[in-house]
Order: sequence, then structure tokens, then C-alpha cells
Amino acid sequence: MTAKLARALATCLLALIATTASAQYPSRPIKLVVPIPAGGAPDIAARVIGLKLSELLGQPVVIDNHAGSNGNIAGDMVAKSAPDGYTLLLGQDSLMAINPHLYAKMPFDPLKDLVPVATIAANQFVLAVNPALPVRNFQEFIEYARRTAPPLPYASGGNGSQHHLSMEILKQRAGIDLLHVPFKGGTPATMATVAGDTVAMFSGTSTAPQIKAGKLRALAVTGTRRSAEFPELPTIGEFYPGYEVTIWLALFAPAGTPEPVLSRLRTAVGKALAAPEVKERLNAAGGLEPFASTPEEFAALIRRDYDKYGKIVKEIGIKVD
Repeated sequence: MTAKLARALATCLLALIATTASAQYPSRPIKLVVPIPAGGAPDIAARVIGLKLSELLGQPVVIDNHAGSNGNIAGDMVAKSAPDGYTLLLGQDSLMAINPHLYAKMPFDPLKDLVPVATIAANQFVLAVNPALPVRNFQEFIEYARRTAPPLPYASGGNGSQHHLSMEILKQRAGIDLLHVPFKGGTPATMATVAGDTVAMFSGTSTAPQIKAGKLRALAVTGTRRSAEFPELPTIGEFYPGYEVTIWLALFAPAGTPEPVLSRLRTAVGKALAAPEVKERLNAAGGLEPFASTPEEFAALIRRDYDKYGKIVKEIGIKVD
């Protein structure tokens, strides 16, 4: 047997093995890496969808929390894993659309080293203020901020966070000035706004208890439509057309994962998101809504958000080492 023929046979054998493995997928447990500690909305969403995927795929889905560096640690871990569908990432939009602009150097390229599998859930921010602020609605807040000097201080979950960028986009659209006060996460930012150390903030619907208790006053939401949690609140887009911030969570795999594996996962995720109990559990996890999309819609969403946040990060001049 010539060396050339041996190589050709080896190539065919490897292709046959890969095809057989894809056809039998999954044949062992799947690891779902989550970029935050246990307990947050993305972690809960991972556990909800993971449980249903286990049922649909016939294999356990094991949650593996790897927090740090705004998701870069978890993303890098998955990007460098074998592209066989057995290591997946429950990623936040910020990892794909903000971090590449924010970090001077990243350990991997989210747009090249990860392949989008399927969107999982979406939410929107709520603009809330300390109730001592003399404003009753969104229009009054904008007018009050416009004439107040020095600028009103607002809280965020950190430099370059979506809380931060959402307010900076609003500042540009409304022509107002506000003072940014970054915190290490959404919880301390909420505590500061409740205490009155800062007077405004964007947050997820996880602040619903404080809003309902009167410790914060909600003024508007950032999505394309009104919130099911707070249907009385207008969208900011009703006043500034085109303003929209939607927070999304999605499933990613290492680049190079075989298409039959991706197709199997996409079909299973679609069935999971259609299940009433999944919708109920996601909604309980801070008001998350199931978010289904086609691969083409998902790719367009990533590109749109990548461009949107890249523009604002460049204009503000934020960088993280």
C-alpha cells in the first residue's frame, strides 16, 4: 500500500468516524458553561434550559459556572474546547457585542472562535429613580436632568456595562448630562440608588421588588415593546424613535462544530422554548422571556448589537486592560 493511498484511507476513516459520532450525538453528558456565579438570571436560565434539553436529548446537561472578566474566562474556555457539541456556552450579549470593543486585548475572538447555536431568552432594562427625585414620569426626568447643575449622578454595574452604555445612549439622544458612578455589579448600584447616593439607574426587572415596594420609581423601559411586568411604563423609543436596548442570552459552541450537531441542538432548543413550563420558569428568573430566532436572525442580531455598542464605546472612549 502506498503512502498516498494510506493517507487517503485514513482521511476517509476519520470522516466516517466524525459522521457517525455526529449522527449519534449526544452519546454522553453535555457541559454547559455559564459566565457568572450561581444564582443570577443567566445561571437560572441555563439551569432551566439545561433541564429541558436533558429531557429532549436523553443525556445530562451539567452546568459549569466560570465567572470573571465579564464573561471572557468562560468564553475562552469554550472557544478552546473540542468542537464536538459536548462543551457549550450560555453567553450574554455583552460578551459578543461589547467586550471586543471594551478590552484592549481578549484571549479569543468571540465572533470567529464561537459559533451561534440559538437564542434562549431576552429581557429589557427599566429606567428607575430614587423616589425622592421630584419627577413622576420619563418626560419630567428628562426635563429635570436638562436643567440641573451639577449633573445628576447615575449608577451602573461598572464601566462599559450595558447599564452604563444604555444611559450614555440616552444622554446623547435626549441632550442631557449625567454623572456616571460605576459600581461592581448591579446589586450595589441598586443599593446606592435606593439609598439616594445616586438618583437614577438602568436595571433588569430584578429590581421589581424595590419598585413595587416604593423604594425605586420606574419611569420607562428600553425594549421595543412595553414590559409584561410593568405594562403601564412607556418605552423610551416612544419618545426617541430607534432607542432600544434588549438584553439577550444565547447558546454558543466552539467554531468548527459539525452542522448536524448544531442542527440537533437548534431543534431541541426550539422545542424547549415552546414548552409552557420553560416560559414560566424563565419569567420567574427576573422576568426573562423565551427568545426564539432563526440562525439568520441571530447572526443579524449579533452584528447589529456589535455595531451599536462599538459606536458608543468609541465615542465615550472606554477601555479595559
